[in-house]
Amino acid sequence: MSTQTSDKTATAATDTGAVTLRGLEKVFGEGDSKVYAVDGVDLDVHPGEFITLLGPSGCGKTTTLRIIAGFEAPTRGEVHLEGDDMPRRTPDKRPRATAFQTYAPSPHMTVFDNVAYGLKLQGLASKRIADEVSYALATMGLSKLRDRAPNQLSGGQQQRVALARAMVMKPKVLLFDEPLSNLDAKLRVQMRSEIRRLQERLGITSIYVTHDQDEAMSMSDRIVVMRNGKIEQAARPEEVYRRPASVFVADFIGRANFLEVESAIFDPEIDHAQVTVLGQTISVPANAKARSAHGRTLLVRPESVRVEKLTQEGAQSAHAVGATAIVLSSVFYGNLVEYDLETEVGNLTVVHSDPDEEEIFQPGTRVEVKIEAPRAWLLPVD
Repeated sequence: MSTQTSDKTATAATDTGAVTLRGLEKVFGEGDSKVYAVDGVDLDVHPGEFITLLGPSGCGKTTTLRIIAGFEAPTRGEVHLEGDDMPRRTPDKRPRATAFQTYAPSPHMTVFDNVAYGLKLQGLASKRIADEVSYALATMGLSKLRDRAPNQLSGGQQQRVALARAMVMKPKVLLFDEPLSNLDAKLRVQMRSEIRRLQERLGITSIYVTHDQDEAMSMSDRIVVMRNGKIEQAARPEEVYRRPASVFVADFIGRANFLEVESAIFDPEIDHAQVTVLGQTISVPANAKARSAHGRTLLVRPESVRVEKLTQEGAQSAHAVGATAIVLSSVFYGNLVEYDLETEVGNLTVVHSDPDEEEIFQPGTRVEVKIEAPRAWLLPVD
């Protein structure tokens, strides 16, 4: 085999399941009623990666997924799988499987036959079909239901049949359109773990659409946060949470306090800034765009704030800013206590994990608040 042929083979292997979106747009309507459901989306999904499209209703995540699946034609732009132009193929000719929010097991087939149907169309041997389907049913907790008809199943069980039917095909790309939204909370947590475990075992490139932040955070290699048809940020869950690209992302992912910044002096060599907040000046990491922004705000997550008994000295450490506050409310949840504090610049939400009983402050108590400066994040105002 020539070196050139070997290189091509290696490239093909490493590109298995790679999805590329370039300049993707989907426009509905014309003239003044024109709406950009997807507006200039560029995205590279790596082989074997689990990507979640996350955002509020109408942000373009489902439309993007439907374009990849072939159920919607893009107004313009490119969709490639392993370099192959997908819009040239009808949905049934694309090497992908889709698990939808609404499930539709064939009513005249048993659970086993529903899951096996796609494999039978491929002409696989009966023994292999039995093995693959049995593993999929076991993974989804459906083994004891294999001989039941769909009308003998609960809604959650039918959804698991639909998931097993999609995943047993081992497609190059697996698409999920809010597949767990109809399940109860406990089963939803269990199923997202099972989906992620099976996806990692099979190494299938997966694109998952949800509006559930917990699903996105717990399942994804990267989260793609969308807004108004555009990508706001595509990054690892930790980065999206700790270092969001915008105020919108910070506010959408988790809970956030935004503190007005009175002044900011930027370090010329690193993305840090000296900011004045709550009457104190501290050094905080900063988004690069904050340097040239006209307005700035300091993101502080509730768990990045310490509440302590007020001392007369009020000594400050190099990594915390302290100010006095009044406890407006104190709610004990067992594993944590949540405070609503009144400060000179507005209310502040604080979460204290695993508190001792004597450490819980009651409403009306004046306390000292310390913000962990390294865990804060300076952002430009949208």
